[in-house]
Amino acid sequence: MIIDTHVHIGRILNFNMKKSEVLYSMERYGIDYSIVSDIRAAEFGHHHDRIPKILRRSQLQCAESVVDFAKEHPDKIGAALWVRPYEETADEPLYDFIRKNRRYVKAIKVHPFHSCVKFDSRQMEPYIDLAREFSLPIVSHTGGSDDAACIRVYNMAKRHPDVNFVMVHMGLGTDNNEAIYLIGKLDNLYGDTTWVPAENALRFIRRNGPDKLMFGSDNPIDGKDTYLDNGKGQTSMYQKYFHELPRFLSQEDYSKLMYKNAQKVFDLA
Repeated sequence: MIIDTHVHIGRILNFNMKKSEVLYSMERYGIDYSIVSDIRAAEFGHHHDRIPKILRRSQLQCAESVVDFAKEHPDKIGAALWVRPYEETADEPLYDFIRKNRRYVKAIKVHPFHSCVKFDSRQMEPYIDLAREFSLPIVSHTGGSDDAACIRVYNMAKRHPDVNFVMVHMGLGTDNNEAIYLIGKLDNLYGDTTWVPAENALRFIRRNGPDKLMFGSDNPIDGKDTYLDNGKGQTSMYQKYFHELPRFLSQEDYSKLMYKNAQKVFDLA
């Protein structure tokens, strides 16, 4: 079994990730369940320029999109609600939406880089309260800016030990060393493997044990065959997760990485 904890739909910036691509790739590459967020909730572009108003979608609109997807495929798709802390907050309409759709909602998703909000700032506190109210984990992008620094996710997780946090990417574009160290310090802080080399994932498990890391991919960021290649003719790093890591981990530890830890953190069992 494989659970991918980091999958997207939506069209914005240079991304166009379709529901059909998610479903195709799951069938083609043996992914049993995906936790999906809608990238149209991004508030700023790659260079921290504001998303044009005509292209903006509210966090509630994006929540409805992924929950509708989950309702269409409840055995395959769970919803991560991508929130917009720069422009919005955890208001009553969002609370009410989750109350009505809690069975489909599996996480609160934050992208500090594309919101230009420091993850450990006061602006994030209402969303921590929201996650606590519904016993949801918070998954946060890390890497690329000070707003999205790994230490900020650690700070918030330390401040709120009763909420689970997932450090997505574990510091995108780095050697992952800082994230590996920080995640090992807190019981309520986890990592995912999105764009993390398999060798670093193995190093993480050897240092922190097998219970703190979950498979994630950003599928279908490179198209419907993201699990196979990067769209530029190069083999995807996720092929090592599928075909090489089982040789270096016990069956139980590999199962924890690929689905059992996700079942626990996202309450999927």
